[in-house]
Amino acid sequence: MPAPYRSSGAAPRRRRRARAAVVLVVLLSLVAGAVYLAATRVNETQVLVRERCSAAVGPDSYELRPSQTRNAALIAGVAVARGLPARAASIAIATAIQESGLENIDYGDDAGPDSRGLFQQRPSQGWGTEEQIMDPLYATNAFYDALVRVPGYESLPITEAAQTVQRSAFPDAYADHEPEGRAFASALTGESAASLTCVLRDSQQPGTVEAVVSQLANLFGERTGSVDGGSLTREVEGTQGWAEAHWAVANANALSLDSVSFSGSQWTRDQGEWLPAETGDGLTISVAAVPSASAMEDN
Repeated sequence: MPAPYRSSGAAPRRRRRARAAVVLVVLLSLVAGAVYLAATRVNETQVLVRERCSAAVGPDSYELRPSQTRNAALIAGVAVARGLPARAASIAIATAIQESGLENIDYGDDAGPDSRGLFQQRPSQGWGTEEQIMDPLYATNAFYDALVRVPGYESLPITEAAQTVQRSAFPDAYADHEPEGRAFASALTGESAASLTCVLRDSQQPGTVEAVVSQLANLFGERTGSVDGGSLTREVEGTQGWAEAHWAVANANALSLDSVSFSGSQWTRDQGEWLPAETGDGLTISVAAVPSASAMEDN
């Protein structure tokens, strides 16, 4: 009878080597994936951050994008600089939300083809040249120039006061934005302490103290202060101090700021909120430093 067939063992060994190779490939893939995730973890976390600014009045809180909040801060800052009541800022911010979404837009609509800027003012209606209207500072002052000529505007409903200035085709729409207008005005005029916060991603470029000094002086005027490296301290207190502190938070993205400290509280870019802190006299604003080489490589 023929001898029984015996395997040489070559096929099983080949299968074992193939399985081992597959396992090795899987392990290497897992290691590579872990290394990639570790290297990109911070960046992915930053991408997932939804940048926003919030103003709280009592139990209610309202949000705007950082670019919108920066414009709201300018509108409120002009009111503070002119000595106008917070009500004026409420009216102006609510108006700008309705007219432009608090963005400095360079186009109009069917009702006002030549409308421009934060308040959609029209050169054809005597508001100034297109270039002037596209300057947010000019446009805001022009709005207040008209508002203060409205008798008793401080006690008028926002819709009525805004409509008297704007002569809009949709006069009732201003009332829709009264709550957030009031909240942001209260914070940005300094009437409500530590009430404006911004959640932001990490700065991608360094800030400069000179830019902060220039913009603060341009809006609020010169003040005694000092500069220490990447930090500026201004001698300011009370409501004026909170107006400037909240202005700084609202401009943290544009000016690459890391922290703002005032009156026993500090806002930091890392935390995104006001927390108790030991602070010196006055308002201290710190700019972001140059990103590290590894951070720049990751980006």
